[in-house]
Amino acid sequence: MAISEVKRLAQALSQEYNAANPDLAKCGQFLSQLKIALIELSYLTHEERPNNIEELTLARDVLEIGAQWSIRTKDIPSFERYMAQLQTYYNDHSALPASPLKYNLIGLNLLCLLSQNRISDFHTALETIDPEQLHNNPAIQHPVKLEQSLMEGSYNRVWSSRSEVPSKEYLFFIDILMDTIRNEIASCSEKAYTSLPLSDAGTLLFFTNMEDILNFAKERNWKVNPVEQKAYFHSDADEKINIPADQIIKQTMFYARDMDRIV
Repeated sequence: MAISEVKRLAQALSQEYNAANPDLAKCGQFLSQLKIALIELSYLTHEERPNNIEELTLARDVLEIGAQWSIRTKDIPSFERYMAQLQTYYNDHSALPASPLKYNLIGLNLLCLLSQNRISDFHTALETIDPEQLHNNPAIQHPVKLEQSLMEGSYNRVWSSRSEVPSKEYLFFIDILMDTIRNEIASCSEKAYTSLPLSDAGTLLFFTNMEDILNFAKERNWKVNPVEQKAYFHSDADEKINIPADQIIKQTMFYARDMDRIV
């Protein structure tokens, strides 16, 4: 594909993605065509890349839209692939004009790692970030503070961070984190209590409406009493334990006879 056609497709992708109500399926088609074209032009391979600044910037911009599109389509593996390809443009091409999306996407990548509990990878990624940006950029500070809250067990700060996101894409990964947190709280509650009022369960689990509480209770196999407005938890103590009494008695008698022979 000629570079002129690549530019035309990239412009069409940008217009569609930035529209008020973008057609994400159409954006996906544009991205598929552009990735093939960029590979053919050696922009996404490990071969020696062209040094044309305009074309390198175009390739980077396409990848940045692809990363954002992946989040909007809830495709984490796709997001990770786009971010891996962007690292070269962010780290190895200092002559490129600065991207206004760079640190927002790096922050999203940090949050992606947190949502998958990849703490070691999270800290490795932090080491590659410019110290000034690390300490002062809101897009980077948001996942850094989230990680601190998670390590301290301050889940209420994780929940309240939804109102402080640098961009709406951050909410996708925060929701994944909250799902993990809710299941952790639910597991602890099931061990600590036999039941809880639904309102208290909602407060503990950061739910704001009854429908969400009931759906979560169903997923966890809780028994909900609508009259009492309580959720009853399944307990291991409620399970009947079958003790093979006859087998144990026979085995004990066998051991006793063996001991008599030894004596």
